[in-house]
Amino acid sequence: MTPPLPPVAPDTEHTTAKLVRALQAVPDPGVSEAMIARAEIGHYHDYLSPLALPELALVAELRAIANHPSRNGTRSRLVLLDIAQRVINGEFDASKAESDAWARSPEGRQAFASLVRLPQPPERP
Repeated sequence: MTPPLPPVAPDTEHTTAKLVRALQAVPDPGVSEAMIARAEIGHYHDYLSPLALPELALVAELRAIANHPSRNGTRSRLVLLDIAQRVINGEFDASKAESDAWARSPEGRQAFASLVRLPQPPERP
């Protein structure tokens, strides 16, 4: 079962869902179900990913798939390269609502707390 995505404004689509939809629309031979499953759980998302640079990983994967010799001359190759460019252009970056939801989460609050902790001066003897 896919974990629930953090809430966003009712009139917006979570960027993870938007990426999944784009990956599912790649024409045959398409992308693997494993890649789609990773996208569904936020593997390529700014705040949900365990990766330090999820967008770079996604672009690298998309380009590697697109440039496989079996895709030469296919529409699939062009669509994959287009999605990679859309990632670079920021189309799948986390929205403000997603950023705010992460900031309110325990992980986000912990990250902010660690940023504002000032080093303590050494104790005097």
